[in-house]
Amino acid sequence: MTEIKAYVSLSQRKVYLYPDESPWEYEITARQDIIPVFETLFYQLYHKDMNTFWRAHVPLKYYSNDFSNEEYDNRIKKLYALIHEFSDRESQAFIEQLPFFKESRHL
Repeated sequence: MTEIKAYVSLSQRKVYLYPDESPWEYEITARQDIIPVFETLFYQLYHKDMNTFWRAHVPLKYYSNDFSNEEYDNRIKKLYALIHEFSDRESQAFIEQLPFFKESRHL
């Protein structure tokens, strides 16, 4: 399968096939069958985000010790790991500077 360029927007939670479709943060080069992995993670991220939204309305429950919050964070980490794997060297260097990326490399 041939590789294609795609443009990932974490803020919009989308993958674009054309650079002028919408603003994006990361350019990746990957096989076309990798794109649905991003879309699945974005879908899961949306639902985890909604869970944390509703949980935030529960009084007297600490946000930092919440399973939904951890699941949301895990999806973000997976997205950055995928972007790191398929992006250019400049993007990889930026992602490697993120604190959670450094932590996960030492586990």
